[in-house]
Amino acid sequence: MTAIVLPDPARVAAHMRDAAEAEILPRFRHLKDDDIREKGPGQLVTDADLAAEARLTAALTALLPAAVVGEEAVAADPARLEALQHPGPVWVIDPVDGTANFAGGNPRFAVIVALVVDGVTRLGLIHDPLSGRTVWAEAGGGAWCGGTRLAVLPEGPLATLSGSVKRMPSLAAQVAQVGRRGSAAHDYLDLVEGRLHFAHYRQLMPWDHAAGVLIHAEAGGFCRLMDGRPYTPSLTQGALLLTPGRRSWDELHRLLA
Repeated sequence: MTAIVLPDPARVAAHMRDAAEAEILPRFRHLKDDDIREKGPGQLVTDADLAAEARLTAALTALLPAAVVGEEAVAADPARLEALQHPGPVWVIDPVDGTANFAGGNPRFAVIVALVVDGVTRLGLIHDPLSGRTVWAEAGGGAWCGGTRLAVLPEGPLATLSGSVKRMPSLAAQVAQVGRRGSAAHDYLDLVEGRLHFAHYRQLMPWDHAAGVLIHAEAGGFCRLMDGRPYTPSLTQGALLLTPGRRSWDELHRLLA
């Protein structure tokens, strides 16, 4: 097992704020047409994504030298994903989660950073540039926002639960509310800040989920792939279900499966 001293989460958060203030917020609702491009079918990238990822890559590797798996770097060179299958530390960066929202002037976007060591997420942070708040967790240390320790909502009857899931009428008829609003980062914030009970995903890119799964677990949540396996950051295939506890996971799994 690789022995490292984890960086101070406050220093990582400071770099995330710096990237947001320098590269993201000045461009919000000020993007020109040629500042937005399509990197794949239905997948947007903006100048803010590219500039913020470059800034974070430089700052984080100066803080702790490591491989980097950034969303935009992987779009340019998919082989970079392989770093998560090897021993050692890896920074995982989503410079603008919710790019389509960001490009459309929707405030539901965020910056995500995770530190993975030997295939296990040890540190995860989500920064909301517009509110200025950062939620973070270190493995074994709880989930935090400032000095407040976070906790998931309690379990309850299915009819009282709200979740983030792509449109599924059979599920919607059984629970209080479902929807999807274009940012995994904000879903995770909602899960640990008391606005959502559950979330379900069919895409597992590490920049979307490595930090959030750790934060959710440290806030007391329960998470498994739909086939029952634990989540690991190297996974890119499968479906993921996060709930307040095992009982609600089992009940929702029966409906979703």
